[in-house]
Amino acid sequence: MLERNHLTIIQTIEKVGTLTEAANLLCLTQSALSHSIKKLEQQLGVAVWVKDGRRLRLTQAGSAILNLADRVLPQFAHSEQVIEKMAEGSQGSLRIGMECHPCYQWLLNIVGPFLNEFPSVDLDVRQRFQFGGVGALLGFDIDVLITPDPLYVTGLEYLPVFDYEHVLVVAKSHHLADTTYVLPQDLSTENVITYPVEPSRLDIFSQFCTPAGVAVKKHTQIETTEILLQMVASGRGVAALPRWLVEDNQQTLGLVPLSLGKKGVFKTINLGFRVNESRPAYLSRFIELAEGKEA
Repeated sequence: MLERNHLTIIQTIEKVGTLTEAANLLCLTQSALSHSIKKLEQQLGVAVWVKDGRRLRLTQAGSAILNLADRVLPQFAHSEQVIEKMAEGSQGSLRIGMECHPCYQWLLNIVGPFLNEFPSVDLDVRQRFQFGGVGALLGFDIDVLITPDPLYVTGLEYLPVFDYEHVLVVAKSHHLADTTYVLPQDLSTENVITYPVEPSRLDIFSQFCTPAGVAVKKHTQIETTEILLQMVASGRGVAALPRWLVEDNQQTLGLVPLSLGKKGVFKTINLGFRVNESRPAYLSRFIELAEGKEA
């Protein structure tokens, strides 16, 4: 059967033309190289080259093997380089699952430096795992999960990245804009705009309105952060978002952040991983960047 060393021998002899020069180039003795040639021809049942004076000339079978060598050997070399870089942690792919819509804005601050530092690492951000990220992580569909609501199950671990305050955002012209905090009953006449997530998983309901027995006047769902903020800025409703996100757009859109209750509602963004799994260098660096990017 053909092996990689056979392809290398064929390619080298064709390049230099003589057995002696090929043996020197391959760091083999001439007798060892001759033995490899004879053994290959016995296995194939056909001659791969013939002598033409002092030089060796490939037969038709030898030329076919050379064509294979010219195609395959560069692929071997490339694959070895890729695997070596993977072993070093400088090449591979990082698949990120998002269970936090507004965290996408925060992630953008990390992606730029990360991609510059690891040009050979492919990055894929997946947001379709809305509150289904645990299954995706356990199923090896993603490598890391960004979530403010970690679900602790066997096989997963979480690393807190940063804390933030979840606030109500209103337009500067809103009648609540002059207050420092709102109470649940203040939302009973409001159109609350949220991302398209099950209400029971939204903090504005689960941690604020529902425990107080308050129902909002209207609930509107919008998928895009930019459109959601524009809706609030135009007085079409109010929304609950991280304070840092509101403050980033406060001046340009005329928005005001208000605490949810006197004590406020505070959350933590976590990175979720599979336990007992080795992390390539680029993933460890991503974690370092995430920890350094407090909102």
